[in-house]
Amino acid sequence: MNDPHSKDLSTAAINERHRVRMERKKELIDAKIQQAQRTAGVIVVTTGNGKGKSSSGFGMVIRAMGHGMKVGVVQFIKGAMSTGEEKFLRRFPDEVSFHAMGEGYTWETQNRERDIEKAEAAWKKGQEFLTDPSIGLVVFDELNIALKFHYLDVQKVITDLQARPAMQHVVITGRGALPELIEIADTVTEMQDVKHAFRSGITAQHGIEW
Repeated sequence: MNDPHSKDLSTAAINERHRVRMERKKELIDAKIQQAQRTAGVIVVTTGNGKGKSSSGFGMVIRAMGHGMKVGVVQFIKGAMSTGEEKFLRRFPDEVSFHAMGEGYTWETQNRERDIEKAEAAWKKGQEFLTDPSIGLVVFDELNIALKFHYLDVQKVITDLQARPAMQHVVITGRGALPELIEIADTVTEMQDVKHAFRSGITAQHGIEW
């Protein structure tokens, strides 16, 4: 027969060990927080083959809007079809300046010269945001793709990024982030592809892929 009192003692011991571990963890985290007191505009790069890079970027757009920040968005590559995030964010023209300036995926356009032309025009718009201190957050969606295919000069892009207003944040998304960009970024996340519905025959759908 099980002893209920013994079970209670076991639960109490587990709970106490958990409390002690969390107390130690809090001490470590509090110490790290004390060491990170400086504020500055940061460059966030989200890359990798997994899903969620642009989704992460637009999540930060909503977060910034919630804090009353103005946002500039430039989409490279994308533009042939209207996405859910574009439709939504265009409802807030006073808060978000949204520019989808691509003409579709590179395997669809099949025109490198035209892709370069569109990327250069998109970066020109981006430069406007990068010189405007009233813009708190700039998102360059799929810029990594434009850089990977050498539609833009990465050193020129880096120079413009580093010359932006001191408190302006930048989010850059897309597969294949170049080492030069990773080097100057403050935060880099690589999305890992573990499993995707597309490979089991499920098509891209509204609200999930776009």
